[in-house]
Amino acid sequence: MSTINNSGHIALRSGANTGFLRRYGVWIFAAVVLAVLPNVFSSGLAVSTMCVMGTMIIFALSYNMLLGQTGLLSFGHAVFFGLGGFLTAQLIIAFAGGEQPLPLMIFPLFGGVTGLVFGIIFGAVATRRAGTAFAMITLGISELVSSSALILRKFFGGEEGIMLDRTEVFQLFGFSFGPQIQVYYLIAGWCLVSVIAMYALTCTPFGRICNAVRDNPQRVAFIGYNTTMVRFIAFSLSGLFAGIAGGLAAINFEIMNSAQMGAHESGAVILMTYIGGVGNFAGPIIGAVFVTFLQLTLSDLSDVWELYFGLIFICVVMYAPNGIAGLLMLQKPLLLRGQLLRMAPYYLMALAPALVGIAGLSMVIEMTHQLSIAGSEGTEMSMLGLSFNADAVLPWLVAAMLLAVGGWLFLRAARVAREAYGTALVQGNAK
Repeated sequence: MSTINNSGHIALRSGANTGFLRRYGVWIFAAVVLAVLPNVFSSGLAVSTMCVMGTMIIFALSYNMLLGQTGLLSFGHAVFFGLGGFLTAQLIIAFAGGEQPLPLMIFPLFGGVTGLVFGIIFGAVATRRAGTAFAMITLGISELVSSSALILRKFFGGEEGIMLDRTEVFQLFGFSFGPQIQVYYLIAGWCLVSVIAMYALTCTPFGRICNAVRDNPQRVAFIGYNTTMVRFIAFSLSGLFAGIAGGLAAINFEIMNSAQMGAHESGAVILMTYIGGVGNFAGPIIGAVFVTFLQLTLSDLSDVWELYFGLIFICVVMYAPNGIAGLLMLQKPLLLRGQLLRMAPYYLMALAPALVGIAGLSMVIEMTHQLSIAGSEGTEMSMLGLSFNADAVLPWLVAAMLLAVGGWLFLRAARVAREAYGTALVQGNAK
């Protein structure tokens, strides 16, 4: 009898452990990854890049609460990012000297409260409308706030912005946050907490109602819910997390200026969300990491790096509307049916000509830039270690051939890959 009880107790405990890992395993894994990353990528540039990525992950996920979860396209989300950052910066300056026992790690919370307060104020106006009207209202709010920052120079610092020293506040446990690695762990901790909080919010009844408002607001109103109030709450909460991201950005860069709450910053978060995948919770995370990495690397390689982002955005919207996360989710049925490895050669077959076509397009863009904008520096240029004259005929012929041949082969390979994908799904179901 005791044996049966012991066996039953062990089985029950094993089931509890399995349930715990199933529920919290992904967050434990994420915490371990965030803790280990600086040991894997230990250079100063890598740590600084990961700090920016952590901040942008929070910012992109906060925007996804509007666009992906509630169906609200905002052109002014950077307002909350910037206001949260400015107030955080002003408080750090005010508490410089360490006389007040306020450690640096709690200051992003003040940025979040700022974003929440202004989210309530602006949301009371903007969320009375939806669709195009809502988007235009948020654009107007963005222009109003960013232009006011140039007028209210005492608080916003005018065009130069304001600078701060994060090491001058109260140092808890001896952490000065002078070394960048300490700032990384501060941002990583806030990133993990914010991501968990936003994910938990999507699992609540309120999160489900937000999805319903996005998909069919008329039916939601018919069953008795106030769609305006749902949009208002979602708008305010997204401002909260955007403000936290702004506070972390102020701490990381030790400077804030009006450009960080203007149209450029709002456009950047739209790019991250769309490229990563609108509506998919992992999409903005992927998009923030991808866009931040490309932004920091392409800006060193090309003066027209923003043009490449525009082309990527157009391609994603036209051919992969669910973003990178959507493309990855398409592989899940293959993985479950054991057919993913079978598709690998087809993907490689499509990738090779795509890279050729991209190389040709890049040559056209860079040579055009060299001749039209940088012509005063001469027509000699280099790409990928190869030097050539942008004014010569041969480089243009090579670029045109690479673009045409690579594009044509990619279209044929993509068609074959789609057919192979359908076949793999059918054979996987047959097994």
